[in-house]
Amino acid sequence: MRKRSFLFSMVGAASLLAACSPVPDGILSQKDMQAVMTDMEIAESLIDADAETYKDDAQKLALYESVFRKYHITRAEYDSSLMWYARNLDIYMRVVNMVSDDVRSRIDKLGDVQRIDTEVNNNDSVDIWPRRPYLTFTPDAPFNGTTFDLKPTLAYPSGSSFVLRMKVWGVTSSMKHKPELRLCVEQKDTTIVVNNQITRDGYHEVSLKSVPTKRVQRVYGYIRLDNRDMRYYKVYADSISLMRYNFKSLPFKKENNPK
Repeated sequence: MRKRSFLFSMVGAASLLAACSPVPDGILSQKDMQAVMTDMEIAESLIDADAETYKDDAQKLALYESVFRKYHITRAEYDSSLMWYARNLDIYMRVVNMVSDDVRSRIDKLGDVQRIDTEVNNNDSVDIWPRRPYLTFTPDAPFNGTTFDLKPTLAYPSGSSFVLRMKVWGVTSSMKHKPELRLCVEQKDTTIVVNNQITRDGYHEVSLKSVPTKRVQRVYGYIRLDNRDMRYYKVYADSISLMRYNFKSLPFKKENNPK
């Protein structure tokens, strides 16, 4: 009898929790929203990583629709849920944290080892970012950020341009310290350094053009946030890329105003 009473108590408690759920009817539960948002995040990463395949809206929409079909929902249901969560920021941030943890768990299984630079044609414009495409900054982290150090087997062509890009959110005006970017290029006896600070949410990039007469032997730098400042919750950076353009490419006029 005690075992049965205990079981009934557990069922009753679970029912009570479900009844007190802050998510109304017609809105995806936190667990379901997490699952959908995680796959949508992966879809966005696929689009960013393969711009040639997903070069028009129809192909992007088809990828998004595949996510909706997987979870047996419509785009309208997802949009309605997203709007409700946006109006309930505490719950939304809880779901976002679960999404971040889910994505991080998947990537952790692959490891965060800096990839070995592969040979590319000197005429190629390629993403050479060697680590995970996202970062999460928290006040209690021992080190908030990541470093990168690329030493290609075959030196990059002289005059190559490099653009470090990312999307950032969570930056507030009350923060004493802001995320910092450093991009460095080493060319024999010449080192070019560009520093930048992220002061607002949104798209950010820092660009650097190497000396036209010397080949690039090393590209290195960091993305970091001074963690002595406790006046923030979390800052997120995603869609991180480090593009290398050849000498004749002129990416900045076109890329500085992304859609």
